[in-house]
Amino acid sequence: MTFQLASLDMAGTTIDERGIVYRVLHEQLESAIGCAIDESIVSRWNGTSKHTAIVGVLDELGIDDVDVDALYAHFLVALAARYESEPPTLFPGVRESVAELRSRGVKVALQTGYTRDIAESLMRSARWELDAVDALVTAADVAESRPAPYMIFRTMEATGVTDVRRVLVAGDTVNDLRAGTNAGVGYVVGVLTGAHDVKRLGVEEHTHLLPSLATVVELL
Repeated sequence: MTFQLASLDMAGTTIDERGIVYRVLHEQLESAIGCAIDESIVSRWNGTSKHTAIVGVLDELGIDDVDVDALYAHFLVALAARYESEPPTLFPGVRESVAELRSRGVKVALQTGYTRDIAESLMRSARWELDAVDALVTAADVAESRPAPYMIFRTMEATGVTDVRRVLVAGDTVNDLRAGTNAGVGYVVGVLTGAHDVKRLGVEEHTHLLPSLATVVELL
């Protein structure tokens, strides 16, 4: 059984923003608490909404005197400025692969832990038109971000696909794979262009690991 919907993560999977989002998040967290934070703590929250990541890191560190909403607002401003100075690009072959999937009748949706304005500006910066995909779902559209499956379900709703067995989920983080597993989709695909490497993704439940999304069409 092949897939009718490709529900794809953005940063690190379709768009190469060179890990800027996690560097900026790490910097803002360290600035807020005034001390260094081990990278492994922050990386556990890769793939979740960035607000959720801030709350999760602070909880792990036992810090409860930081204004989370203010920190998140500072993070968004810093991220937008960094993207302005270091514009993201599409990973090689992604534009062509997405177009090929759609030409074969597969719906393509993006789902992301970004806010919608950041997600749309990221696409514009990468010179990727919004109508190049069938749907865009953000963490703000659902009750809980990854590893909960809700963004995947929302992409199904947005594209009219009802059978989870005919959904492909692809992402570059552990939480992307866990969300796909939690959703019960037929294809849980790790992509090795982003935050987590083959060793880290390989121990998670998955159906495929790909060097990049450029080869996803072969799974049809």
